[in-house]
Amino acid sequence: MHGKASANQPLGRPIRVLLLLSSLHGGGAERVAVHLMHRLDPARFDVKMGLLRAAGPYMSQVDMDQVLVAPDGEKHFNYDGPNSAQYTPGKVIGSAIRAPLAFRRMIRDTQADVVMSFLKGTNLLAWLSLFGMMGRRRPKWIAREGNNVLSVIEEESPNAFAATASLGLTRKAYRAADVVLANSSDMAEGLLRDLDLDPARMRMINNPIAIGTIRSQLNGPLPGAPKRPFILTAGRLEYQKAHEVLIRSFAKSGLWRTHALVILGRGSRLGKLHLLAAKLGVGEYVRFIGFVANPYAWMARAELFVLPSRWEGFPTVAAEAMAAGTPLLLSDCKFGPRDVIEPGVSGELVPVDDIDALAAKMQELIADPARRAEMVRAGMERVKRFDIAEMVEQYAEMFEELAVRKARAPALRPATAS
Repeated sequence: MHGKASANQPLGRPIRVLLLLSSLHGGGAERVAVHLMHRLDPARFDVKMGLLRAAGPYMSQVDMDQVLVAPDGEKHFNYDGPNSAQYTPGKVIGSAIRAPLAFRRMIRDTQADVVMSFLKGTNLLAWLSLFGMMGRRRPKWIAREGNNVLSVIEEESPNAFAATASLGLTRKAYRAADVVLANSSDMAEGLLRDLDLDPARMRMINNPIAIGTIRSQLNGPLPGAPKRPFILTAGRLEYQKAHEVLIRSFAKSGLWRTHALVILGRGSRLGKLHLLAAKLGVGEYVRFIGFVANPYAWMARAELFVLPSRWEGFPTVAAEAMAAGTPLLLSDCKFGPRDVIEPGVSGELVPVDDIDALAAKMQELIADPARRAEMVRAGMERVKRFDIAEMVEQYAEMFEELAVRKARAPALRPATAS
């Protein structure tokens, strides 16, 4: 691989890219990282992944020869559950010391040209890990954000003082990044405004959707499927995803008389959601399936996919449902739903946390199969813009640009005695 540089190999060798995440627990950010590991051309890129913990359902999808894991990660970095549960003094202090050291070691071991960290917590740790690195020793750093930062800070912070401190640190960290990468257009605008970022450092790439892979799995089995038509949602069972709003809307709509509500995903609110469904008298019609490796078979057979989130970044699961041929009903949250659908054409929007509006729109769409079929046709055309080949090439071009900038950085010269 060494030799004269070419347009496809500007450094004369594969560009060394390091992807930093806390773990591979299911989510849009983790899925993007796995896609990049699989899809970036190895003739152009030497891709490694750095994890604080070797945990999560996507672990089976990565080559461990390409993965670096922090020592004693299961002991020190076990952060499963809601964001608010991580904001304890012991975890904050421990992370601020151990995690940056682990990431710094990974950066040095891989001699990365470009480092991309995912989501606010990992971005803060990556920022700390880069302290003191200068010149060509310091990789170019992309802080990739895939969520509504202000909402995350509000949800995770135990009080106003902690929220203010967290926002201040986040602003400082993101301003130090060579690139801040958002995954939806309105999120990019929000980050510029909320964190007072330099527009020249802001980029946007929508999450890649593996359309071909999704469509190859549509006929898979549905273990635990109800014996009636169903409405589907998918996502972590946490406050952000507003499952309780959907369950209340389902009960209010009366659709439980003819349909089931299927919920894919797992999380800390499972028990509360079971109790709520039972309390509302629809418990036998709400199915909690848990995490599934192939959600696309469920999407293909659902009459409607509903995502009532309170906030998002780019709702990948909704775009995947669109690729699977499912009509979409989304909350009009910040950020991303308006990147995924054209409202009124390839999907419908309702206000966040509006139980009545969601119930009414579900009733309306279930009662109108022709309208749903029109939405599916429009969605199948729209989702092409997120196809994985185009999105991965946008990442490749960004990595190449930054690697060349790093190579042109002035080398540090040893100090001379006076």
